[in-house]
Amino acid sequence: MMKCFLASVLFFISMLGSSTVLWSMEISPGFKQLYLQQKDGHEQHIGGIEFTALEAGRYQYEITLDHHLFKDYFLSMKEMKCLEGAELWCFIPYPYDQPRTVSGDDLRWLEHDLLFMFKKPEAFGANFWNGIYYRMTVTEEGMRGIAHSLDLNMLASPPDDLTQPPIAEFDVDEADLDKRWLPYLEIR
Repeated sequence: MMKCFLASVLFFISMLGSSTVLWSMEISPGFKQLYLQQKDGHEQHIGGIEFTALEAGRYQYEITLDHHLFKDYFLSMKEMKCLEGAELWCFIPYPYDQPRTVSGDDLRWLEHDLLFMFKKPEAFGANFWNGIYYRMTVTEEGMRGIAHSLDLNMLASPPDDLTQPPIAEFDVDEADLDKRWLPYLEIR
């Protein structure tokens, strides 16, 4: 009888604790800062994001990159905005219409709007198979993205359904984070 009571109390406490964690892991409306982060924790501020509450836990967002921080490059017949460092880290805008909405458990459209391509400074042209896709999660501090590898050539033609994010789980691979200049993204 006492064991059953203790088990019930422990279960209640664990549920209370997990509900607190879930509550703190939600997106909050307002303006947030956007950072790319090196392995050593050094951050590069690149802009901001405004979140506006919609219905049922969904949010509209608008990204504003600080283009003054990026240098213009003309790579493979395209003008690109790139950050310079151990690698060139070039922003690749998602090329098709999309709703720009997220929820605490679905950040895919935001992930699509934060695509990058890396290249070694001495390499010639743009290699779109060197795409970076930040898989995002909501944390207590905001949002955190971890770089994954993506062949950006898959976006050369529009998806069949523009209402669904075309980049799926099996389109991205784990990246060798030790070899990447900016393996993390933070929104807070």
